[in-house]
Amino acid sequence: MREAQVTRKTLETEISVRLNLDGTGKSQLATRVPFLDHMLDQVARHGVFDLDIAAKGDVHIDAHHTVEDIGITLGQAFTKAVGDKRGVRRYGHAYVPLDEALSRVVVDLSGRPGLAMNVEFVRARIGEFDVDLVREFFQGFVNHAQVTLHVDNLKGENAHHQAETAFKAFGRALRMAVERDPRIEGVLPSTKGSL
Repeated sequence: MREAQVTRKTLETEISVRLNLDGTGKSQLATRVPFLDHMLDQVARHGVFDLDIAAKGDVHIDAHHTVEDIGITLGQAFTKAVGDKRGVRRYGHAYVPLDEALSRVVVDLSGRPGLAMNVEFVRARIGEFDVDLVREFFQGFVNHAQVTLHVDNLKGENAHHQAETAFKAFGRALRMAVERDPRIEGVLPSTKGSL
């Protein structure tokens, strides 16, 4: 099983993440940011990962530190769980629709952090959730998972749908990238041009 558990403690937050890449899509989430819990549940379901996250943070100020630090900690857990990447597909992609919204996510387990995000939310908040925090989450993740991630919302007239399609596609793209390919069992993906 490719599993990891990581705890991160700062002046603003205390985050605990447990991740199983070979899971069944179950999650236990207590981030104190309800919309983020909803999005992370979609990542677990669509990635078919088991994901437990507990967070305490300065949400009385706002959710920024908590959301960013969850992205960081999940990225650290992802790196540990995926290991040396032998035999994995390395690249993953997904298109996910939800009513009028459509998002595409492409990931490369490149060993280099890079985020290209093109999501123009139609409003600034989803309930109490500031949509700027979606980028903060993904930036924290890519910086510590050491992956290249492209997140594009291609259509959308509802901010909730825009975010949800992005997170679902993120889970599905990660699932594809970490999937083991029996034809390259034991092969270490190169970031220099071959697999």
